[in-house]
Amino acid sequence: MEDFDASNSAVEQQELSSIQKSAIGWGIAALVLAIIMVSYNNSAMVLGAGLMAKIFAAVVGTVTGTIGALIGDAIRRFAKPDMMFTSGGMGSLIWIKLFWMMGPQTVGLVIGVALGISLVLM
Repeated sequence: MEDFDASNSAVEQQELSSIQKSAIGWGIAALVLAIIMVSYNNSAMVLGAGLMAKIFAAVVGTVTGTIGALIGDAIRRFAKPDMMFTSGGMGSLIWIKLFWMMGPQTVGLVIGVALGISLVLM
């Protein structure tokens, strides 16, 4: 017999896979940003830390950065306007569209990575 479970519908599977793809993409971006922030930071907090502390900080920064980006994506989905009006011309419209495409996620990513790294290296 066929299983008629509603949770296995094609729409839910497609939505879940897009969320998983988004999480993987923002996770990779968080990893790259965490490595850059740990490697090229000249503050006393980072310079005084050992190698294992920096590696652990990069791992924690990756996790918190991914969470921050996903929270930013939820905020974007909630607050994104349906229509955009501008008096600045085509350039302003492109800037607004680019911001609402990835602005809140990027802000959440940077705050999450910085917060995770600083909590470990305090």
